[in-house]
Amino acid sequence: MAGGSFGPTGVAKERAEQYQGKVTSYVIIACLVAAIGGSIFGYDIGISGGVTSMDEFLDQFFHTVYEKKKQAHESNYCKYDNQGLAAFTSSLYLAGLVSTLAASPITRNYGRRASIVCGGVSFFIGAALNAGAVNLAMLLAGRILLGVGIGFGNQAVPLYLSEVAPTHLRGGLNMMFQLATTLGIFTANMVNYGTQQLKPWGWRLSLGLAAFPAFLMTLGGYFLPETPNSLVERGLTERGRRVLEKLRGTKNVDAELQDMVDASELANSIKHPFRNILQKQHRPQLVMAICMPMFQILTGINSVLFYAPVLFQTMGFGGNASLYSSALTGAVLVLSTLISISLVDKLGRRALLISGGVQMIICQAIVSVILGVKFGDNQELSKGYSIVVVIFICLFVVAFGWSWGPLGWTIPSEIFPLETRSAGQSITVAVNLLFTFFIAQAFLSLLCAFKFGIFLFFAGWVSVMTIFVYFLLPETKGVPIEEMTLLWKKHWFWKKVLPATNHEAESNNNSSI
Repeated sequence: MAGGSFGPTGVAKERAEQYQGKVTSYVIIACLVAAIGGSIFGYDIGISGGVTSMDEFLDQFFHTVYEKKKQAHESNYCKYDNQGLAAFTSSLYLAGLVSTLAASPITRNYGRRASIVCGGVSFFIGAALNAGAVNLAMLLAGRILLGVGIGFGNQAVPLYLSEVAPTHLRGGLNMMFQLATTLGIFTANMVNYGTQQLKPWGWRLSLGLAAFPAFLMTLGGYFLPETPNSLVERGLTERGRRVLEKLRGTKNVDAELQDMVDASELANSIKHPFRNILQKQHRPQLVMAICMPMFQILTGINSVLFYAPVLFQTMGFGGNASLYSSALTGAVLVLSTLISISLVDKLGRRALLISGGVQMIICQAIVSVILGVKFGDNQELSKGYSIVVVIFICLFVVAFGWSWGPLGWTIPSEIFPLETRSAGQSITVAVNLLFTFFIAQAFLSLLCAFKFGIFLFFAGWVSVMTIFVYFLLPETKGVPIEEMTLLWKKHWFWKKVLPATNHEAESNNNSSI
């Protein structure tokens, strides 16, 4: 495989053993600053559920839900079922879906930093609008701008991290994005826990504080170095070399730079990356770009994190207890992501995804059984069973945090060749936000319709995705990002799907003579 030409995709040679360099403070700082982009995504996930359970917020913007919440005879599973309330949460993700597609040409033509700055500015303005909202229209306008910020940030930040990180630590450093996301969720939960005491304006502070990570993201995007891959792709090869030398801490970067040059020559010959990504030679990457983010959302994690306070109140926890319980799940998510960062480049991606999937299935099944047997309309869980439910939800979050949480972003960001990398990341983010939108919009209705079966619904999907990983996802640990296309040619299934290369076709012709 090593010397074969890959025609119109990827680089031609394996040079991984020639890569040199070390982990420098420069690369660590760059990754930490860039990963702040994940915190805005996480903060919003965490803040939305808490705010939508605050009585003052509901009374001002969703009075029908507020009245329904106060009615004791209302079904436990249905008291928050309102499409307007769901739209408050989900409108952001629809806006993000559209904006991430617009971000792709900006990321490709102007660099990863440009999209990071655009995302930060938009999110900052959206947070200000939300904090000062006086009617539903103003509230939704702010949410849409937050969505634009997330669309740009989620498109550019994982790419930035994958391109800056050295090959042997790419998994762990790329997960800085997910770590920042989980820290954002935890921070939001703690903010909600404090602001619920500040009546009647505590919800404004919760929403307005989103401006702080947005400011840091904008500032970081302005001062960060551009990735060497992006500089080389835009014809700034010498500047790209200087940045690469700083990142790797050595002058001997010829092999890695040559891979970038080869990839950029091919990338610049592709004028329509979205059209090119549909070609057969990119089929494995396209399938992963669609399935990985789709499966990440269908674990049910966003439902737990979006609506954790609502979910715990539905189960009979008091207002304070529900926010405290959701803060606990946020803290657990942070800790489990740290576990993943330490293990991903040792155990590999597949082991974490499969083990995490099995644990999530078990936890969801147990929670569903407890709720089905011990919890129904107009009754609350006993204290003992409530604690058991929280424990197994936390174990579910732990499993997600070391598997599908970070790897749902890491794998798609590292598998595409340079010519389709920006387009591929846009598809990944768009699919993630599309399914986030569907689940956010439908979850309260699904909870009302399925009741305890909602956890079995998600457990079924986790079973499907675990089987998918076992059979169709090759191990990407330790494979250089510009040589990733070679991996698919060695996989038992994808090598049958990919078209024959010129080298292989010639070999076949020679063997038949």
